[in-house]
Amino acid sequence: MAAICYDEPMTIADIPPWAVYIFAGIFGSLLGSFANVCILRMPAGRSVVRPRSACPLCGHRLSWWENIPILSFIVLHGRCRSCRGHISWQYPLIELLCATLAVAVWWRFGQPLEFFVYLCLLIVPLVIVSFIDLKHRIIPDSISIPGIFVGVGAAVLLSVDGARLSAAIDSVLGAVVGGLTLFLVATAYEKLKKQEGLGGGDIKLIAMLGAFFGWRASIFILLVSSVLGSLVGLVMILVLRKDMKYAIPFGPFLAAAGIIYLFFGPRLILWYLGLIG
Repeated sequence: MAAICYDEPMTIADIPPWAVYIFAGIFGSLLGSFANVCILRMPAGRSVVRPRSACPLCGHRLSWWENIPILSFIVLHGRCRSCRGHISWQYPLIELLCATLAVAVWWRFGQPLEFFVYLCLLIVPLVIVSFIDLKHRIIPDSISIPGIFVGVGAAVLLSVDGARLSAAIDSVLGAVVGGLTLFLVATAYEKLKKQEGLGGGDIKLIAMLGAFFGWRASIFILLVSSVLGSLVGLVMILVLRKDMKYAIPFGPFLAAAGIIYLFFGPRLILWYLGLIG
């Protein structure tokens, strides 16, 4: 009697790389669609779950095929099917941004756990925070404060076995160092200039990033975000003729610096230490 052979269960390694990248992009675009809902509703204190998505102009409830990330915008030619009003370019651009970042996260880590943790719990919240801050000059506490605790949990979860205690300590120190440093800078600026320079939302956001990456990363993120903010501010003054007192939201620069650290931070730190050492 012939022996019965059972196939080995399929693993990630058995899936063609191009298929994994396609999945990552599709999953990222779906998260981008959810990010759009959060960006629209959170500043108004509305639920991000109910009711389902609708046209902001006429209230037309979107059917499933009108809510497919990127593709629906193309099929509908950027217009509402009901009132023919223009659909903001923000929607497909954020979906495309999240899809691109998802592919980049898989390229960087290539492991499901790191992919889901960093994409769902860090990058997408940073995208949401950045666009809300750009539009409304606020950073929702409902993202940054839970994000601090999520960051500590993520640091422990992704740590090497046997190093979880040190990962937790480094994470907590990252939140404290980042938040305290920016708090002192904001306080000093307010006393010198007699006006508020940085809001509490920025302080909580850097604490969240420090919790994910540790205290060394907090310093890196603060330095890089300051450089990015200074460069953008200089461009706005020289090109757009803005006044030097023109307020620029700092949250997007912190978010950008955090994403830069995620992909290149340790290498950039080693490169810099090589330059000075």
